[in-house]
Amino acid sequence: DDEMKERIATHRRERGSQFITVEEPIHIARAIQTYSPHSDAILIDCLTFWVNNLLHHLGDNHSLITEEIEGFLKIIEDRPTSLIIVTNETTMGIVPADPLTRQFTEWQGRLNQEVAKRADEVIFMVSGLPQVLKSSSHESHIKAH
Repeated sequence: DDEMKERIATHRRERGSQFITVEEPIHIARAIQTYSPHSDAILIDCLTFWVNNLLHHLGDNHSLITEEIEGFLKIIEDRPTSLIIVTNETTMGIVPADPLTRQFTEWQGRLNQEVAKRADEVIFMVSGLPQVLKSSSHESHIKAH
């Protein structure tokens, strides 16, 4: 819709030209693999939209969704470069009334858990205040926000 188009345009303007921007709606693992040799760090913004895109584009094909997610988890385990991963916590409220939203929150919740397991640091932002949920003493390669 028009509001979402304006949000995207605003993000593009704010990002500026100092970053290489890759807009990959489905195949994030492939994009990381392609760009990591040329990058000191990759910002993934955000997993929540990615899960939305997977469900929108792949529908009820759970095997393809699982394949994309497993490929992503595998590549972050391989740590090709430093990764900063943004996601949203979608399971802290009430259980959604409709099946599609429940399916989305279930996929998102499981993905967030799997990313957090693999991350060196996990920071939960609440009202602009960082809450460190997981921290490591060595240099981080993966951060989940």
